[in-house]
Amino acid sequence: MAKKMTEGRPLSLIMGFAVPLLVGNILQQTYNIIDAAIVGRALGANALASVGASSSVQFLVLGFCIGIACGFGVPIAKSFGAGNLPEMRNHIFHAMFLTGVFAVVLTAVCALFCPQILHMLSTPDKIYPGAYHYLLILFLGIPFTLLYNLMSSILRSVGDSRTPFVFLAISTVLNIVLDLVCILVFHWGCAGAAAATITAQAISGILCCIYIWTKVPLLRLSRSDCRLHSRGVRIMTTMGVPMGLQYSITAIGSMVMQYANNSLDSVVYVSAFTAALRLKQFFMCPFDAIATGVSVFCSQNLGAGKKKRIVKGLFQGMAVAVGYGLCAGIMLIFFGRILCQIFISGKEVEVLDAAAKYMFCQGFFFWSLGILNTCRMTTQGLGYSGRAVFSGVTEMVARIVVSLIFVPVYGYTAICFGDQTAWISACIYILPTCLICMKKVGADFRLRKTA
Repeated sequence: MAKKMTEGRPLSLIMGFAVPLLVGNILQQTYNIIDAAIVGRALGANALASVGASSSVQFLVLGFCIGIACGFGVPIAKSFGAGNLPEMRNHIFHAMFLTGVFAVVLTAVCALFCPQILHMLSTPDKIYPGAYHYLLILFLGIPFTLLYNLMSSILRSVGDSRTPFVFLAISTVLNIVLDLVCILVFHWGCAGAAAATITAQAISGILCCIYIWTKVPLLRLSRSDCRLHSRGVRIMTTMGVPMGLQYSITAIGSMVMQYANNSLDSVVYVSAFTAALRLKQFFMCPFDAIATGVSVFCSQNLGAGKKKRIVKGLFQGMAVAVGYGLCAGIMLIFFGRILCQIFISGKEVEVLDAAAKYMFCQGFFFWSLGILNTCRMTTQGLGYSGRAVFSGVTEMVARIVVSLIFVPVYGYTAICFGDQTAWISACIYILPTCLICMKKVGADFRLRKTA
């Protein structure tokens, strides 16, 4: 159900929007954890390393897909907040057109260069076959990834975060069932895990399309809405591509770190990194949900010209996110080793020790993600996507410096501090940048009133 966020208490609206999104993200990460647990427990540490050996490039490509879908949602949310429904529907049409173009190009390029990507990441020979089959199947499923994320972004732009959650829940349950069937019954190995993911995501995306067409007349396009023009392409590209690049640029730094970790030539460290990464992504879910809620809130109120609500929404959302980060950090510090045993058998002492060390080091700086994610998404939601991208550049540079300078000297210990270095560096940039953008928005509102 569509919902305007231009009236009412900001924090209540943001959290009401964020909670279904959070539960959906947790379901998604729960699947990722179960997926890794099934692979690690049923197929062994080498198979777990195969799935994780390319995690950074997965984030680069799939993150770009998620990013452009989120970016396309900003003009849609702004038009909805302003009450300009014809413009909103035309934005939806351009988003669908551009998504189709990206789907064709990304799938062809990524599938073609899959072997080169794995070699570039210095993937150990022992785990290369499993890593190749897993990554190739994920790449072939890019159109379905784009489909689901675009449909979800459109629904969230008009204040509906519950419907995407329902379809994601269906997808997650289906994903787990298919995982068990493909790995334990059909014995497809790492390829089975990827096939299960893509099949479930395809079903979820198709269900979203059917729901929008049959149940949400507000978003149903007529022939007059489907007019392609350069202005519409420019608006959507200006918002979507920078946000996609934001995810991808961040992932480039992660790729360099993955390369550095793989170059240590130890399956122990690759397996530990994979398990710890799954846990980290799970604990990051609330940051993404809160930040998305704040971004949609700010986009709608930007369209309605309500600056004071934007300011209040940002600071209240940030306070909640930082508070969560402090609590989650304590969990990682004191219970990281126990949590890592979800993926790693107690007999794999070296792998377990390395994964627990990674989580322990992360816990002390986890709060910084509350500032980083909220300010970055708000900056994007206010229309300054180019400035938000530079926070990703900052993260990338920080990870590259750690990977190329400190990992050769300090080894895996430097890997354990790579993310934190990137988070703090990006916070130093994005917090004042976000405040400057909000000030600029306020000045623009005053100019409109005097005009």
